[in-house]
Amino acid sequence: MNKQKPTLAIYGIQDRNDFEHPMYVHDHNLAIMQNGKVEKFMQLERVTRRKRDNHLHQHLTDVIKEQKMVNRDFDLVFVDNVVGRSFISSQGNIRFEAPLNNKLSADIEKGRCWWFDREMDAWVLNHELAHIFTCLPFFGNFKEDSLLVHFDGGASQSNFSAWTFRNNKIELVENHWNLKYLTSMYNCNALVFGIIGAKLHDQNAVPGKMMGLASFGKYSSKIEDWLIDNNWFEELWGKRNQFWEKAKIDLGIEGKGFHTKNQFLQDVVATMQHVFVRDFTQKLKDLQQQTECKNLYLTGGCALNIVANSAIINQNIFEEVFIPPCTEDSGLALGAAAFMEWKKHGKVYPHSPYLNNWNLENSSFDIDDAEIEKIAELLYEEKVIAVCNGNGEAGPRALGNRSILALANSKQLAQKVSITHKGREWYRPVAPILLEEEAKYFTGLETIHPLAQYMLLDFDIIPERQTEMAGTVHVNGTARCQVIFNDEENPFIYHLLQKLKQKYNIRALINTSFNKRGEPIVHNSEGAIDSAKNLGIDGVIIDGKLKLF
Repeated sequence: MNKQKPTLAIYGIQDRNDFEHPMYVHDHNLAIMQNGKVEKFMQLERVTRRKRDNHLHQHLTDVIKEQKMVNRDFDLVFVDNVVGRSFISSQGNIRFEAPLNNKLSADIEKGRCWWFDREMDAWVLNHELAHIFTCLPFFGNFKEDSLLVHFDGGASQSNFSAWTFRNNKIELVENHWNLKYLTSMYNCNALVFGIIGAKLHDQNAVPGKMMGLASFGKYSSKIEDWLIDNNWFEELWGKRNQFWEKAKIDLGIEGKGFHTKNQFLQDVVATMQHVFVRDFTQKLKDLQQQTECKNLYLTGGCALNIVANSAIINQNIFEEVFIPPCTEDSGLALGAAAFMEWKKHGKVYPHSPYLNNWNLENSSFDIDDAEIEKIAELLYEEKVIAVCNGNGEAGPRALGNRSILALANSKQLAQKVSITHKGREWYRPVAPILLEEEAKYFTGLETIHPLAQYMLLDFDIIPERQTEMAGTVHVNGTARCQVIFNDEENPFIYHLLQKLKQKYNIRALINTSFNKRGEPIVHNSEGAIDSAKNLGIDGVIIDGKLKLF
């Protein structure tokens, strides 16, 4: 490694088969950092327009040549996966092999690399630590006395790992598959797939759907015991009638087929969600008592479970909790690059979430008050307007730069946006975006947790104020709020929300991602115009300027 060199990080491990849809591996990405700062970041799906694209091996040669990086001097690091530790481009001119290791390393490991016409030094960082170091580009260096946790469907050698950070040193506490029963509920459970009506190509979308449906049901200890006795019906594939046979014999409940409006099935999903939150939070409590760490850095796909995140915060297990916006696999290259930069410079600087800048020339633009006024008026008139401003967000959620906006006070308008325009399921809520003072108004809280900036928490909404944001309040009285704390976070959205409050007394907007169901979030202006027309919405804002259709 060389402090003067930039870092190039790649997550591109191939799937076991060339499926039409991601299976074991998904969300390939690439990042370039130098002197502790992100220069470029690419989530492959945004560029190729293939949802959760895992074909970086087909594109990497062209990407490197396009960016004139063939002969550029940099430190190169790859991220591994449970399916392997080697990478080879389709052309064969980029190849990397990492050493096999039966233990999870707390450091990078040197491998063997062929880069076009030469051998060069390159390293691998395990999937677990790549997740964990995704925190640094958003929060800066880890705080002293911190517990670092990754929790996902499967990483390199575990689906759960815990590490401590003390005296500028990372030490492994544990890594294992003991909590696989929790993640399996969300990504490979035959019963859940049946209830949701999902196919294999939908598997990466199942967790979000399951969380949305769970709010319509209630936890039952009787159902939990029954599910455990039947191994959570994980192996129900191709024999789903057995579920109803068992339900009739064991519980006296009759049914046929699977559909999301069945109350018993809603209670089944709610029970699974309850078990996940309860067992996960208990695990964190045990680790906190064991390590006596004050702070928690939480990463991995499971950190997108907003109910669990909120429970961790509300139970005051740790003094501070940090979760990055790209906590799942879409941020692995950022995490690997951050690890290398931390080793080289001892410091990684915090960034905004708007890091998806591949082939986007300008991230800044002037805010025109006349345009803000016009957009506010259209939103007040119940128009649906999309946004494509500057760089896109890192991660799976739109945070104001690649969003669809509408008034939050109408259930009918929310259904129109979610179901008619985007093609989403009836039970999935849309989120509100609002200023900090309005978040306090709706929740009654004196302080709003900073993770609300990334839409990673849900909040109880005061019952008598729910009608003012009825389109974004879920059936259980909560809302997954994205809170804008100051105008530096997103100047355009901040000024738009201010204008809506001042002129129309509108306190919140719907904020849902700018994409149709099954498609990646919009990336550039050309795609934004095409997508807005395809969605049938009223207009799109591109770098602060409104275009109506």
